[in-house]
Amino acid sequence: MFEFAWIWVLLALPLPIVVYLLPARQEVQPAALKVPHLIKGFAADHISKKTNKIRILIAAVAWSALVIAAARPQWLGEPVNIPAEGRDLMIAVDLSGSMKMEDMEVNGRQVDRLQMIKYVLSDFIERRVGDRLGLILFADTAYLQAPLTYDRDTVNQLLKESLIGLVGEQTAIGDAIGLAIKRFNAREESNKVLILLTDGQNTAGNITPEQANELAINNEVTVYTIGVGADKMMMQSFFGSRQINPSQELDEDMLTQIATSTGGQYFRARDVASLQNIYAKLDELEPIARESRQMRPLQALFYYPLALSLLLTVLLSLYQILSAKGITARLGRTR
Repeated sequence: MFEFAWIWVLLALPLPIVVYLLPARQEVQPAALKVPHLIKGFAADHISKKTNKIRILIAAVAWSALVIAAARPQWLGEPVNIPAEGRDLMIAVDLSGSMKMEDMEVNGRQVDRLQMIKYVLSDFIERRVGDRLGLILFADTAYLQAPLTYDRDTVNQLLKESLIGLVGEQTAIGDAIGLAIKRFNAREESNKVLILLTDGQNTAGNITPEQANELAINNEVTVYTIGVGADKMMMQSFFGSRQINPSQELDEDMLTQIATSTGGQYFRARDVASLQNIYAKLDELEPIARESRQMRPLQALFYYPLALSLLLTVLLSLYQILSAKGITARLGRTR
């Protein structure tokens, strides 16, 4: 919807006409220079009535555009729902060397565990409207890839750009939990939630999982842990194919303890379908904030009439200068 913020400024539109109609006091002064009748007639003929009307029209349009700009025209967009309450949700993703294991299948193609996480987690991130999301990548230690933000697209893009081995080959689960707690804001109206995805056990870091667990409890951070990896996989060897358990190093007891003690829950993701079900379950456990407030995006438009007024003023000035030079040149030739 189009509107003026200061519509009363438009009252100044007829101001030049009012000034023109006011009686002016004229003082007759003796001419300092006598101009011959021929020159006077030539100058008067040069400025025709048509030219004068064009100048007045340009000046009127420039003045009108200036007044319209001063009235601050603006465009109000359609109402947008704003969540009344959100939550701080940090996602920690394991990038250790074991994530290279290609025991997952996406769209009929064998992929590694990280590719499967990216495929499913992307949709989960898009659904978290109203939540502040953050991204932590961990291996030998934990790194903050994206601070808590409402910009879900950026978090999603940073997740897609992550690479296995980017921060080492081991698994620092304790550091990831500790870093997430440190980055949470102390907002009483916000739920602080950490979703941690890993396929192994803690093998590195400066903080043990037990210490990180205590920090989470003391800071009222809810931790949901997800163990990633298939239970069965066929491995080719010199003696033929054999079945192995690619997730034998997954420390489910430790992940379960951390989750339950903080009020969260441990999940097991063996394939794409199970991980999708986990995220659907997380939507139920940590529901997206309901939308109860509205705002209307505002776009300022004053610079359009302001630019038009400036352009017309410059053109009118140039025209006056060129006209004056033309008159001077013709007067010189008549002499």
